[in-house]
Amino acid sequence: MTRVRLGISYDGTDFIGWARQPGLRTVQGVLEESLSKVLREPIVLTVAGRTDAGVHAEGQVAHFDTSVEFDADKLMYRMAKFLPKDVRITEIRTAPSEFDARFSAMRRHYAYRLTTAPYGAQPLQARGVVPCKPGVDLEAMRAASRNLLGLHNFAAFCRRREGATTIRELQRFDWERDGDFLTAYVSADAFCWSMVRSLVGAVLAVGEGRRTPDWTATLLAETERSSSVTVAPAHGLSLIAVDYPADTDLAARNIQTRETRTVPEPGCCGD
Repeated sequence: MTRVRLGISYDGTDFIGWARQPGLRTVQGVLEESLSKVLREPIVLTVAGRTDAGVHAEGQVAHFDTSVEFDADKLMYRMAKFLPKDVRITEIRTAPSEFDARFSAMRRHYAYRLTTAPYGAQPLQARGVVPCKPGVDLEAMRAASRNLLGLHNFAAFCRRREGATTIRELQRFDWERDGDFLTAYVSADAFCWSMVRSLVGAVLAVGEGRRTPDWTATLLAETERSSSVTVAPAHGLSLIAVDYPADTDLAARNIQTRETRTVPEPGCCGD
């Protein structure tokens, strides 16, 4: 068996998320069906990040195992003809058997895109850009975002899933402005369900003057999903990249990822 690594991009508008669901159009379902037909054997994908309905991807990563011999360039060309226009395979290459798109990942990078233009998003951008109020306070938003960096329990920002941890290490959360466009860049070792959109929604409340920057820090003390946090619309969000270690470190990374995350006690570990 050969392990194959894929780079994937998609417009999530017309998909009910990544994960395969019977009778529904999902990214995983479309890709597995197409790959299975082309390779003439059942293909099952493991993905770096299971995006929600309406969320896009520019740098999604997945893997599968196959017994079929193939030429990567020819396979990519065939898939470009076979797949619908809202999903593309952008990279195909063999990977070590230790590579796991999900458990080998060190961090995932998302971008959330907004516009402050008074007329909203331009028609050609409307599927990936969310309108927000003109005049938002960008410096207050940056301050509110900095409060959330580090290893914390993000329960206030996550929809509950039985048995799933809400402890994550938020490594980047900052904002860039380009004319009428605002882009939030959010990176972490992993994200729980709806976490990125909730982070953006909370910080937007600060930018619009409905909350003060220190409010975001108080949310980290909560142990359940906060009703005061508004989830930002799905279509502004895109998975833009996933980082992996060197091939020699893949097995160790897989073990590390599977370990239960805990928040260090004050004074622990050099903090």
